Amino acid sequence: MIVKGQLVDDRYEILKTIGEGGMANVYLAFDNILKRQVAIKVLRGDLATDEKFVRRFQREALSASSLSHHNIVQIYGVGEDDGDYYIVMEYVPGKNLKQLLKKRERLTVHEVVDIMLQITSAMGAAHDNLIIHRDLKPQNILIKDDGEIKITDFGIAMALNATQLTQTNSAMGSVHYFPPEQANGKGATLKSDVYSLGIMMYELLTGVLPFRGDNAVEIALKHLKEPFPNIRDEYPEIPQSIENILKTATAKNPKNRYASANEMHDDLVTCLDKDRLNEPVRKLKYSEGILEDNSVVTNSSDIDNSLVSQIKDDTEEKKNKKIIILGIVFGVLLLLLTFVFVFLPILTEPDDIKIPDVSNYTVAEAEKKLKDLGFEVDVDLKQEPSKEIEEGKVINTSPSIGRFIKEGTKITLIVSSGISKVVVEDYTGKNYIEVKTKLELSGIAVTVEEKDVSDDKKYDEQEIIDQSVKAGEELTEDDKITLYIPKVLEKYPDIVKEGWTVEETEKWAKEKGIVLKKEYQETNDYDEGTIIDQSRAKDSVITKGATFKITIAKKRVDTSSTDDKTNTDDKEETKTDVNTETKSE
Repeated sequence: MIVKGQLVDDRYEILKTIGEGGMANVYLAFDNILKRQVAIKVLRGDLATDEKFVRRFQREALSASSLSHHNIVQIYGVGEDDGDYYIVMEYVPGKNLKQLLKKRERLTVHEVVDIMLQITSAMGAAHDNLIIHRDLKPQNILIKDDGEIKITDFGIAMALNATQLTQTNSAMGSVHYFPPEQANGKGATLKSDVYSLGIMMYELLTGVLPFRGDNAVEIALKHLKEPFPNIRDEYPEIPQSIENILKTATAKNPKNRYASANEMHDDLVTCLDKDRLNEPVRKLKYSEGILEDNSVVTNSSDIDNSLVSQIKDDTEEKKNKKIIILGIVFGVLLLLLTFVFVFLPILTEPDDIKIPDVSNYTVAEAEKKLKDLGFEVDVDLKQEPSKEIEEGKVINTSPSIGRFIKEGTKITLIVSSGISKVVVEDYTGKNYIEVKTKLELSGIAVTVEEKDVSDDKKYDEQEIIDQSVKAGEELTEDDKITLYIPKVLEKYPDIVKEGWTVEETEKWAKEKGIVLKKEYQETNDYDEGTIIDQSRAKDSVITKGATFKITIAKKRVDTSSTDDKTNTDDKEETKTDVNTETKSE
């Protein structure tokens, strides 16, 4: 159990718990080497004992760490400390979108478009690398105080994909955003993320989820069978272009959806242009496989509207004049207060302006264009490596290009530092997961291979014993390096002297892929069931598929009788049971 003040890997000091989930807990920690705050996600204890899950957790987290985008939480490293598997990542102060919705109920159209532009830009970068998030939801979208978005849980989402429907708490938190094909048990694709983005966009605009139910199964069935609600039926002031984007993103037939988050991003960029606000209703090319006529039919039990009007008129005539006058006065005061505290700030606040595309501009050109539009430009530049944009030119801005923000907002230019270079160190003796993560964050392609060891030194299975590129050499983005780890040879134990039971031996043989044969020897010198001999010597190397024979003590049966002329009391017989082989799966 992780506690406050604990040192993880003798480096990260735990400050406090900042999040708890069904699969992992998140802690705020201080990196004593780089002197900065970080977030550490620690795999839950019961999952940490599942070897397959741990390896997938590590592999997927490393895959996500290769993503470099200012709207994606950066992963700094992956490791293990005393049985606790963890991911070290960028700490993002603020709240997630779910918390923001609880406070605000629903967001404005401009706010939602701004948020979705940032999310689709980040997911577009992920999709370009063929990385699928699989668990997009407001809880996994962090928002800073300045409105910048950060997507988290890339690695853990992919690692959990195979188990989340068996985890009740996790399933209830994610099934609201499942695409029909995923709810139906099929594999996720880039278009699965697009569907989740559409559900999330609808929730931000309305404050409610499109499909709700008492349990995960009921909600999943609604994703499969019920038509997606038309948002303009409830909120007619929302532009038709927005409804068209929702319609395409949340299509039940994946053929009707955007091919990736990049396509959705391109549609969002122009959705608030004047010529698109009242564009025609978008028609889907392929069948959705559901009845799309979702009209409601009235019947004879409806209330007579004329009777309601008559009762209302009779009631109004009986009102006291004093109450009417007080009502008018109260109404006037309410209007004045509403104007002062609601409409006046809106009328006097600066206009929202779209940040122009200044990528590939020089710093001076970008500053001039932004200042001409009424923005302030931060004197401090942020640098990021890029192989597409030459050194010294603008890659992006923060807040990012395409966002709608207030006039006078300060903008930071993100400038290319050129192709990043890495000076290779001597990595021998270090943990390959940490080294691989660090190199891949710099764009280096890393492969890990096992290598036989000739000495008697005891190596850790994750320890680097050799490397293909010598220390001191330089690597640039997309260069390759191979890290070698020891090929651990497993050896036979002395199961006779160590007193193993037959059941323990059977389980061990199955795990090691060994064919186990059991023979029984009648003897009264050992307790029945005791293993008294083994066919392979202690410390000999295990080979998968090899046959390993054990001899088990069996109580001797007295076979003497009056008719027998031969005394067999001192004779031992060995009986082999040919039906007792245990083969590995």
